[in-house]
Amino acid sequence: MLAGGQAGGRGLSHTEFKLFQELIQREAGIYLAETKKALLVGRLARRLRELGLSSFEDYHRYLTERDPAEQVNMLDCVSTNETHFFREPKQFEFLAERIVPQWLAEAAAGTRPRRICVWSAACSTGEEPYSLAMALLDRLPPQSGWEVEILGSDISTRALARAREAVWPLERACEIPEAYLPRFMLRGTRSQEGRMKAGPQIRSVVRFERINLNADRYPVIGRFDLVFCRNVLIYFAAASKQRVIRQLLRHLRSGGYLFLGHAETAIGMGDSLQRVGPTIYQAGPAA
Repeated sequence: MLAGGQAGGRGLSHTEFKLFQELIQREAGIYLAETKKALLVGRLARRLRELGLSSFEDYHRYLTERDPAEQVNMLDCVSTNETHFFREPKQFEFLAERIVPQWLAEAAAGTRPRRICVWSAACSTGEEPYSLAMALLDRLPPQSGWEVEILGSDISTRALARAREAVWPLERACEIPEAYLPRFMLRGTRSQEGRMKAGPQIRSVVRFERINLNADRYPVIGRFDLVFCRNVLIYFAAASKQRVIRQLLRHLRSGGYLFLGHAETAIGMGDSLQRVGPTIYQAGPAA
């Protein structure tokens, strides 16, 4: 950030803020309140310097007239990528104690295949999909005939690059259940001392794609048993939230589960949804 939160010698005017506010909401669904003006300046100032632009007005013109593809970089800058392993542990407890036993019983009765498909939407730097991989492979191992597939998606290409790299500081190991560490994570040595990496078993079941949740249609094939979309809808305006929920439901199997963040709700956004746990919803046939 430039001194005083400025770029090119002057700050972001009210009119310029409105232009970016409208552009970001239109493209990504993210609503920036007036109180986020300084945050926007801090996140975009470096990009202006890299492009040699002297004002935010010039950058907005660049985004909308000269190079619309630059919007990917702009959204990278404004995206919030805060996450950690096994975030909101009560939801992972619900998955292990309620949902997985249900799947095991259904598979034993021959009413469902031994295949689980999961979508971690807005997955940031990958901690959530890798947490899901550990939790599911622990209870549904390949040697028992189970197949687990996990899609992690985000709007930020930078976050997805880190997710694919799957390397974190070793102190992040405290977020992961102790029994999982030797089974699913690799501890760095020599030049990688002090770091850890997702092991091949969990990396093999996770793939990543860039998906904009505000898009009219998602480039996703098939339906999922679980959809995690946590701590992202809080940044969306009400109309955008409803559209995203409806879109997600199109990709959720009947009987599948939608997990939201602790400050989010799907009540009133889908007639087929039934709340079954802490911000956990199950889809009925209408989904």
